[in-house]
Amino acid sequence: MKKGKSKLRIIPLGGLEQIGMNMTAFEYEDSIIVVDCGLSFPEDDMLGIDLVIPDITYLKDHMDRVKGFFITHGHEDHIGALPYVLKEINVPVYATKLTVGIIEHKLTEHDLLNTTRLKVVKHGQSINLGCFRVEFIKTNHSIADASALAIYSPAGIVVHTGDFKVDYTPVFGDAIDLQRFAEIGKKGVLALMCDSTNAERRGFTMSERTVGRTFDNIFAEHKNTRIIIATFASNVDRVQQIINSAYKYGRKVVVEGRSMVNIITTASELGYLDIPSKTLIDIEQMKNYPDEQMVLITTGSQGESMAALSRMAASIHKKVTIKPGDTVIFSSNPIPGNEKAVSKVINELSMKGANVIFQDTHVSGHACQEEIKLIYTLVQPKYAIPVHGEYRHLKAQAGLAEELGIPKERIFLLSSGDVLELDEEEAKVVDRVHTGAILVDGLGVGDVGNIVLRDRQHLAEDGIMTVVLAMEKHSNQLLSGPDIISRGFVYVRESEDLMEQCRQVAIDALERCREKNVTEWNKIKNTIRDELGDFLWKCTKRRPMMLVIIMEV
Repeated sequence: MKKGKSKLRIIPLGGLEQIGMNMTAFEYEDSIIVVDCGLSFPEDDMLGIDLVIPDITYLKDHMDRVKGFFITHGHEDHIGALPYVLKEINVPVYATKLTVGIIEHKLTEHDLLNTTRLKVVKHGQSINLGCFRVEFIKTNHSIADASALAIYSPAGIVVHTGDFKVDYTPVFGDAIDLQRFAEIGKKGVLALMCDSTNAERRGFTMSERTVGRTFDNIFAEHKNTRIIIATFASNVDRVQQIINSAYKYGRKVVVEGRSMVNIITTASELGYLDIPSKTLIDIEQMKNYPDEQMVLITTGSQGESMAALSRMAASIHKKVTIKPGDTVIFSSNPIPGNEKAVSKVINELSMKGANVIFQDTHVSGHACQEEIKLIYTLVQPKYAIPVHGEYRHLKAQAGLAEELGIPKERIFLLSSGDVLELDEEEAKVVDRVHTGAILVDGLGVGDVGNIVLRDRQHLAEDGIMTVVLAMEKHSNQLLSGPDIISRGFVYVRESEDLMEQCRQVAIDALERCREKNVTEWNKIKNTIRDELGDFLWKCTKRRPMMLVIIMEV
């Protein structure tokens, strides 16, 4: 490949120093390609927010140069923002078969399927776009059809692993194509962008098949109870192993939870799931079978309040009631931050008499230290750029790269928005572009910002008090009120004295305004707000949000 004069620019637009919202732009001269387009889930303080997507101002500003999206696999933190981003940047999307199937389902919901160019790529195939050639390499992960990408540019080759693990005995399909990593390594690799999620964990990640053996043992031990298993909707191989065990022990399977039903339908249509006939039954038919012949596969392994398992635990599920003796298996580890929610669901299930199992029923989909070292050794990159993970995970991988002989000055711990320019001679961060989080609330994308969130926080913590009064237009004579309405501050019926005092404070404030000949309504409102606020702080040590409404008569 002819060496160009220009340098390659790598710009993470999300996904660094956090789990989720993965998105990286690669730029060479007049071509930009984007790897992944994910969302993240809201933090606890993002009240009412449904999901968070990356800010793509940079891509919109250079729209004419964006050639396409390359998606490594079908998890929400890699594809979830596509429906929102494609509305603004409509370029082709390249991914493997199952990933495309899941994306299609997403785009149908947003009415974008007919306007989006989706291209199915096989492992080993390359796509030429602008100055780039992108090759898809087979990897293993907790969803089938995951890929690493070799990105060929005139400045050199960058290998992006996507989310991966090394599984020599995968449940479906082939093992990771280590040979191809080695072949590309022989050509000389400029940079490796490697998954850091498990970079703090020693050793190897266990094969997905080990979970299948655990399921078999649990099914053998609990022959006389109903079995309910919660796992990630997207872990098709896990679902396959549950179905295998259910079939082996003569049980029927019910799938519950919208995301689970969607993905299982897509996976079976595309041939990624092998379900023996008459094994899967509808939830309505469940009552026709005794408990010992039933397995429920459900969403909610992360304690999400609206997911099927949480609703069962809280006794608000319309069709499934937890009974004493049920065996409930959590086939996942809590994602950091979800531990409390998971613990709450486990407690609720245990109180209903269920037997809850969460040991040895999960293996990670991410590489531990030895697998990360293996990829580095095969690829032999000049520069190391750890990706996918919080800062501590990236730092742990930087430590591994250093152990393997990559000099410190060639290891880059980037933040979202950094612009890394690199070629054979040197690599350095030369700039920062605008990045950030766009909040999605219902149908509103980006219309809730920090100020609205701050108001929600204020309302959630201290409630609201509204003062309503009617005044004559020219004379500013008080005609009615002030009436005090409060929500989420105190229970009005038990605080009539306080409300009467508040009313008096508002009347006094109005009186003072009249004495000083203050006629501007804004000033009157502010005076009432300030004096009432100070009075309530003294009485209650709380500051509810204050709204003063003056009606003109």
